[in-house]
Amino acid sequence: MQLDVGAIFEGKVSGIMDFGAFVSIGDTGQSGLVHISEISNEYVADIKQHLSVGQEVKVKIVSIGDKGKIALSIRQAQEGASAERPARSPRAPRAPRAPRAPRPAPTPFDPNNSPVEFTPPPGKNSAPPGSFEDKMLRFKQDSEEKIHALKRDSSGKRGGYKRG
Repeated sequence: MQLDVGAIFEGKVSGIMDFGAFVSIGDTGQSGLVHISEISNEYVADIKQHLSVGQEVKVKIVSIGDKGKIALSIRQAQEGASAERPARSPRAPRAPRAPRAPRPAPTPFDPNNSPVEFTPPPGKNSAPPGSFEDKMLRFKQDSEEKIHALKRDSSGKRGGYKRG
């Protein structure tokens, strides 16, 4: 028996998952998936409230994938049902929000005010004075000292025990 998109068959629910139901299609020996969105025109929160294993259902073939996966629809197969989904019911209106405070007006640029030069306060993170090369040399020395200290501290922690 040839399966064509748009064909309607009688089927039997063979399995139920959270995302949909598997349906054996007539006497074809094939089965397809009815996605949760294709079970009913109403919202379906729990498939088990609408379908049960072994239940006879009328299904429409919506698509057949490249690897033979068959997508089915119960709601499209119902007599008088349109292929379109019904419009969603409007949401309840939200409570009105408090009005926002107005933004301050932008201040015009004053060319007489020169930008302020940022100088970090002296301390642990301040860069030493000097050229770029001096800073890089100091960074390299600090890094080597830290690596040496890490190696020294972790040399005895590699498992086992120290011999005396």
